[in-house]
Amino acid sequence: MPDFFSHPSAIIDEGCKIGAGSKIWHFSHIMPNCIIGEKCNIGQNVVVSPEVVLGSNVKVQNNVSIYTGVTCDDDVFLGPGMVFTNIVNPRSAVSRKDQYTRTHVGKGATIGANATIVCGHDIGQFAFIGAGAVVTKHIPDFALVVGNPAHQVGWMSEYGHRLEFDEKGMATCPESKQVYHLKDGIVKRT
Repeated sequence: MPDFFSHPSAIIDEGCKIGAGSKIWHFSHIMPNCIIGEKCNIGQNVVVSPEVVLGSNVKVQNNVSIYTGVTCDDDVFLGPGMVFTNIVNPRSAVSRKDQYTRTHVGKGATIGANATIVCGHDIGQFAFIGAGAVVTKHIPDFALVVGNPAHQVGWMSEYGHRLEFDEKGMATCPESKQVYHLKDGIVKRT
């Protein structure tokens, strides 16, 4: 008996590794050779394509498509209806399965509802992609991006609060009290 939950309507193909405590809900399809970490939650009507790798405690909301070439570190949140791509120039009549472009999502990142991540653009740790954003470039750690194409409008803490930096480049998360330093366009927790 598996140590994860799978709704009877979910399909899990051969060769998948699913971590303890994970849950896979209604009408979701986990395709061959995927790795899903511990304590993940895969919502309703989710497609996880072959060889996708999800870390532990990844939350995948309803109607999400995660295509081959995507890897997500621990604690990533994928909002409802968001989608990854894996080919830059798809054509129905041209097979490009040997040209999948990789995308990596860093630890603790959030991707909002209905956002699109164009393949080949990595998302930094604890970055926050706003709802409906279309990501067409790499996103740095802790960055807050919105729009189409996505553009940076600020910085976010590990707890998901907007950071306000003082003249010395210091900011404190109002919830965790963690302190962050901004220098030369790079944010680090002190």
